[in-house]
Amino acid sequence: MSADSPPDPRLDARPRGHVLLAPDRFAGALSAARVAGHLAAGLGRVRPDVPLVALPVADGGDGTAEAAIAAGWRRVEVRVCGPTGRPVTAALAVRGDTALVEMAEASGARRVPDGRPQPLTATSAGTGQLLVHAVRMGARRIVLGLGGAAGADGGAGMVQGMGGRLLDALGNDLPPGGAALRALHALDLRGLPDLSGVRVVIAGDAGGPLLGRAGVAAAGHRSGGGREEARLLDAGLRRWADLAEAASRRAARDLAGAGAAGGVGFAALAFLGATVEPGTPFLLDLLGFTEKARGARLVVTGEATLDAASLRGGTPAGVARAAARAGAQVVAVACRRGLTGEQLRRARIQAVYALEDIERDPARRTRRAGSLLEELTVAIAAEWLPPAPAGR
Repeated sequence: MSADSPPDPRLDARPRGHVLLAPDRFAGALSAARVAGHLAAGLGRVRPDVPLVALPVADGGDGTAEAAIAAGWRRVEVRVCGPTGRPVTAALAVRGDTALVEMAEASGARRVPDGRPQPLTATSAGTGQLLVHAVRMGARRIVLGLGGAAGADGGAGMVQGMGGRLLDALGNDLPPGGAALRALHALDLRGLPDLSGVRVVIAGDAGGPLLGRAGVAAAGHRSGGGREEARLLDAGLRRWADLAEAASRRAARDLAGAGAAGGVGFAALAFLGATVEPGTPFLLDLLGFTEKARGARLVVTGEATLDAASLRGGTPAGVARAAARAGAQVVAVACRRGLTGEQLRRARIQAVYALEDIERDPARRTRRAGSLLEELTVAIAAEWLPPAPAGR
């Protein structure tokens, strides 16, 4: 099975005594759906008698829409403004009157040609356009997945993408990006859609506040941005917060989630009246994880790097807790691991199988991630899925 092959179409919907495949993506190598597909291909060869159920998962960031679509939600593609201003095709996931809007689909760093964030100039306008499309489709609940932002415009671009105008002292529209917000003079919100009766839920890393030592500009500085860049961003975001809170009559800058995704969380809290839900638990419930885990003999989860950070809100830890409540054992796959046996025990993960154990070279490990995952399934099957004794 190649890295571009789709998940195995023979996967059962909800058998008993099955193996539930619930991995997150391997960042830089495979989407969550591809990870699940390669696990299915490997296990299908070594234990063809064991039913398999694929449920790729995510935490609200990159890959969340694809995870929902893999779980049976309808894909709706929309042409929107990308983070650099060039148009991109982004996907919504829709089920009934619920729409899942993934910010990274329209405004993520992966939409920038070199994949590098552009905090001073990138816009979140495409995310606003996706939200408007969801409303026009009749969505009564919108789940906004936040993570992997290309920019740090505090969600100002999102407001512009929804029909709002950000004006300078001469009445001209501001250019995109967080740095331009220093010249913000007034907001014209008459073009925003009517959201009465629409519930917006932020799903993802709650993040910190918009401003201050734990805010968006400071986080960018800690991750490698320059001091001058941080100063420009902080000044722009502070100006934006002042006018946005006055216009929306909501004090949102210090709320949990305001700093998420370059500050898009702030705009969602201030202008959309959004509430915040923990990414992984909320999305597992949304995707029907508990029902699919019931009766499973094993759950296989994973992500690219399984370490101490994974235990603080990471997808594998969330999957393990939910699986434990359903009475299922859990093993994980990863490119690299950095957890002790005691940490795994506390996280309710029985074992970790890492690509680094069979391929030490990082470049080859990334390039061959799919085939290496299929190799790992031999050990998983031998240790956790032994065949029934003869005669039974």
